[in-house]
Amino acid sequence: MEIQRLLTNIVTTDLEASKQFYTTLFSLNVSYDSDWFVHLVSLESKLELGLVNQDHDIVPAQVKSKVSGMYLTFVVEDVEAVYTALQSLTYEILQTPESTFYGQKRMLVLAPEGTVCDVSSPT
Repeated sequence: MEIQRLLTNIVTTDLEASKQFYTTLFSLNVSYDSDWFVHLVSLESKLELGLVNQDHDIVPAQVKSKVSGMYLTFVVEDVEAVYTALQSLTYEILQTPESTFYGQKRMLVLAPEGTVCDVSSPT
């Protein structure tokens, strides 16, 4: 069976804050916006990201509590530019940009709903 789309849904208690985070830092576009779900897309890479209100009935009971054991990686052209943009915002930077052993520069930032975001760029 061939996968036609892959959509990651992030459960959040504050749709607006999460929407602002992902649209501001990663230039994702809002393709659908409601009081329970926001669909974000990257027009260039066709990346899709869903934001779902934690209290909505569509959220499986097994994930209504805080999710752990995963993080999102965003590969961008220039991690330093994202880091600079973060300086004027209130998001928590978990790790400033550092060179890695595998040839990328990487930083970590905490999204409003608690998702750890790895922002990396090739060096």
